[in-house]
Amino acid sequence: MPSVDVAGEFETIRKLFAPLAHPEWGRGLKDDVAALPTRPGHDLVLTKDAIVEGVHFLPTDPLDTVAQKLLRTNLSDLAAKGAEPFGYLLACFWSERCGWPEREAFVAGLKADQKAFGVSLLGGDTVVTSGPASFSLTALGWAPKGVVIGRNGARVGDLVFVTGAIGDGWLGLQAAQGRLGLDPERLMALADHYRAPMPRVEFAPTIRELASASIDVSDGLIADLGHIAEASGVGIEIDLALTPLSAAANAWFEDRVDPVAALEKLVTGGDDYEIAFTAAAKDEEALRREAERRLLRLTRIGRVVAGKGVKARFANENVKFDKAGFTHR
Repeated sequence: MPSVDVAGEFETIRKLFAPLAHPEWGRGLKDDVAALPTRPGHDLVLTKDAIVEGVHFLPTDPLDTVAQKLLRTNLSDLAAKGAEPFGYLLACFWSERCGWPEREAFVAGLKADQKAFGVSLLGGDTVVTSGPASFSLTALGWAPKGVVIGRNGARVGDLVFVTGAIGDGWLGLQAAQGRLGLDPERLMALADHYRAPMPRVEFAPTIRELASASIDVSDGLIADLGHIAEASGVGIEIDLALTPLSAAANAWFEDRVDPVAALEKLVTGGDDYEIAFTAAAKDEEALRREAERRLLRLTRIGRVVAGKGVKARFANENVKFDKAGFTHR
């Protein structure tokens, strides 16, 4: 078991993380616990994700974006449940490359996102490791009691929607690794999305009010819709031709000889952190109105049917995938 750099640990907490702590609930990071107030009429919603160098982020990625990706992927989970975020617990496993400047960069990324998303650090731990750098974050949020949106509420006849664009996560990884031949501006936009995706926290109240089932697109659109189908005991049919693409993704897609093979990469690649959800057909107009009010792209891509699993079509042909999305072994 790697030893903890005791002096570095407490100096890191005191100089870097203590300023991020909630002034009351985080207890100045001078205690072993956080003390959270109750919120009458609300449920406390918790989610936890970990990211590991070489698996979820590249060894060359700046640590400010690593911190932002860690926080934002958790905020994306809360948004898909219709929850309002307010704080987080953090564990840092610093590798040998994580000197003081790198730790300062990591905290700078958190500081910027705390301001952007209205959250505060509540506590955590920091250690060193001989292995790759890795980080774990538990995000906490509030939702009105009994209305947390799950994966299991989809009903036959519901429509299937997704926010934003799909495929930029997978394309962003290719861009960050120098594997795409697009213009520099589009390459940068894709790489930026991979390193620091934008959680749809502004849409959480609408999800809470109108969605019947919801999930954030982390493993891949097909895989995550499959989770909804399984939990709800229904089938989901989608039209791949309706897959919403960004301008950069469209530029890449236009040069593909096999459109189905290209779409397969985009809908199974993951790391998009959009919200895929089902809702009653009668609520489509209200959903579009709320999305437009927030300047958020919203696309209807399919419907809920009797059966099981996800069935995809393109040009009136059924499409089968070798894999539905990313999985850890």
